[in-house]
Amino acid sequence: MKSLNVHCAKNNNENIILKDKTMNTAIEKNMKILYGTTNQAKLDSMKRITDVLGIELIGLNDLHKPLPNIVESGNNILENAEIKAKAYYNAFHIPVFSCDSGLYFHGLPDELQPGTHTRRVHGKELNDEEMIKYYGNLAREHGGSITGRYRNAICFIVNESTVFSSMDISLATEPFILAATPHPKRVEGFPIDSLSKDIKTGKYFYDIQKKSLETEMEQGFKSFFEKVLSEI
Repeated sequence: MKSLNVHCAKNNNENIILKDKTMNTAIEKNMKILYGTTNQAKLDSMKRITDVLGIELIGLNDLHKPLPNIVESGNNILENAEIKAKAYYNAFHIPVFSCDSGLYFHGLPDELQPGTHTRRVHGKELNDEEMIKYYGNLAREHGGSITGRYRNAICFIVNESTVFSSMDISLATEPFILAATPHPKRVEGFPIDSLSKDIKTGKYFYDIQKKSLETEMEQGFKSFFEKVLSEI
């Protein structure tokens, strides 16, 4: 199988579907699809969305194969998602999707905006606890709390001629409060969640009952996958 060389269409406001209708794609319900991540927390989170659609996800760690070296050199989160999805498809030749996200805070100058580099600060890659310390201090330096949200993008490669991509606003998280003092709970791979509070209630996300945490973002990703399944 030759390497993929296709450009996903880009649009900030709607799901973009590229499809060669003459191709007989291989996606069916109950088949395995690769999620291009080694982050178990992210894999588990996405599985909660896709399980109800009959999609079985596997992660990169489930392949037990060497992973390609990827440089996320895109100009935005959608381009980074595309770069990763293309690299994993070319390496493993199975249907795969990758995501990328950027974190943005209201009122902060550009030089303090994490954007696509939430873990990279002053040239250093931070671990979870270092991130909690850095972002807690950032909130403390700006009055004790700041408001932010994640923008998310996804690129799903079915085969060499069938690609779905989106950075629709429905994939973004709802705005949240970044607090200076962290919640004691930790979930590996999601350090900023320990600092996150719900705007309406002022409660830490970890103190809100799970059933209340159904978010527009989760609904957005579910709609994206439903669209994919209906079109292929």
